[in-house]
Amino acid sequence: MKFKTSLLFAALAALSAGASAEEKVLNLYSARHYQTDEALYTNFTAKTGIKINRIEGKEDELLERIRNEGANSPADVLLTVDAARLAKAHELGLFASVTSKLLEARIPAHLRTEDWFSFSTRGRVIVYRKGSVSPDDVKSYDDLAKPALKGKLCSRSGSHPYNLSLGASIIAHQGEAKAEEWARGVVANFARTPKGGDTDQIKAVAAGECQVALSNTYYVARLMRSTKPEEQKMMEKVGVVWPNQATTGTHINVSGGGVLKHAPHKAAALSFLEYLASDEAQRHFADGNNEWPAVDKVKVTNPALDALGKFKADTLPVKNLAMYQIKAQMIYDRAGYK
Repeated sequence: MKFKTSLLFAALAALSAGASAEEKVLNLYSARHYQTDEALYTNFTAKTGIKINRIEGKEDELLERIRNEGANSPADVLLTVDAARLAKAHELGLFASVTSKLLEARIPAHLRTEDWFSFSTRGRVIVYRKGSVSPDDVKSYDDLAKPALKGKLCSRSGSHPYNLSLGASIIAHQGEAKAEEWARGVVANFARTPKGGDTDQIKAVAAGECQVALSNTYYVARLMRSTKPEEQKMMEKVGVVWPNQATTGTHINVSGGGVLKHAPHKAAALSFLEYLASDEAQRHFADGNNEWPAVDKVKVTNPALDALGKFKADTLPVKNLAMYQIKAQMIYDRAGYK
């Protein structure tokens, strides 16, 4: 009897230890490579006592790792950028369905799905070289395909998720035929073969290598806030246009995440997602990394975002961006948008 009692106490101790682990540990796989996010993790731990163990990597590498780990994966939460990448995780069956009244109340319906949530947004804006192009000539994404811009447009690769998501939004709004016509017009206007990232496009516009380009807003805001004299001087030459203000609104992409299907600490994972929707965390996305909060009416203090001004955002559901991404890639391939 004494032996059986000892076994019982041992079993209870093991259950207690498991419950403690559920509350005190979170294993985070993140493709957000921003040093400013450290404050998010530190603040979450300070508020909850839950320690975050973090593994960072490139998006596709993390998705492959989680899939290979299967039911033995230690990962609780995946954070990444771009709606298409989040949707890929969903398609691979990596996310668990999440029920949270708090998240449903805080995150607008078009910025969430049944198993992943957007926590910040970034607009895809048009940057132009002042004195070379009038902002009135680049009021919409459609304008980028007009013959008036022949030889004036710089771009990063058409296969990059940022451009694929934009193409997907054009398909969703205008149909495949119009999207292909647009892509062919864009390719005809290239000043050079697509290369580099968004920051490289801004620099190329400022240097006069081209006169117009696309960029996500947080790259623009980062340069606007720079203390480097050469970057301050560079940004004096560049103007920014919020496209499609008279129609669908500026294309928006997101950063977000979800609880993983085999998460060993699901309660901690949900607590983390709900924390990311808090006013404190939402302000951090804006003030720390120049992104817009996903939660409406959160007040932020970022001089660069203030300078960019208010704008009409496209409210196309984020899941639709993933729905049309493969078609966008096919259209880009046919148009020669490499």
